[in-house]
Amino acid sequence: MPWLEIIGWAGSALLVLSLLQTRLMRLRVLNSVACVVLIGYNAVLGVWPMVAMNVVLVAINLWAIARLLRERHDARVYDAVTMQLDEPFLHHLLERHEGDIRRFNPDLAEVPAADLAARADHAFVVSTSDHVVGVVLSAVGDDAGEQQVLLDYVLPAYRDFTPGEFVFRADGPFAALGTTTVVASPGMASSESYLRAVGFVERDGRRVLDLAPSL
Repeated sequence: MPWLEIIGWAGSALLVLSLLQTRLMRLRVLNSVACVVLIGYNAVLGVWPMVAMNVVLVAINLWAIARLLRERHDARVYDAVTMQLDEPFLHHLLERHEGDIRRFNPDLAEVPAADLAARADHAFVVSTSDHVVGVVLSAVGDDAGEQQVLLDYVLPAYRDFTPGEFVFRADGPFAALGTTTVVASPGMASSESYLRAVGFVERDGRRVLDLAPSL
């Protein structure tokens, strides 16, 4: 098989693979790479309409990537709101994503989705453009002003970002409760880069986030 044909097939395969991605950022990046490969392939063959189409697609993807990166920490784009623990929508959300929650939280593997909210004292839902991004459940800790995270779950499409930060911010809903210290759950321990990104540090064998100086 000629090398040019191999490049064409590779670009087409990568294009198909990109459309199978559930993560928004990964979809855009892979799609851009595929379009660049196909631009070169079609340019060599002189198929200019296909070159033009792929150039436009690369431009659209780059614009979308820039917007995603620009808005990833923007509190005007993401909302973190408190939700009642008996809210039917919260239970529906936990039950619908039960398998995925267990996959990323091995410490909750034996806990039915219906019992997750029952173990919590507070629930927060993060959303953007009327789309649910994730959910955080917490319980009151042993010390005054302490909240222990039971669950910090992000839906697949937004897993390349850190939407939990909008719950953990110094002006977020945890702080509004008077929380001074947030303790990460055991299931979050494997997400070291995420914990660092939202401000958690290791202390006395736990990963904690200080929202305000302790008295």
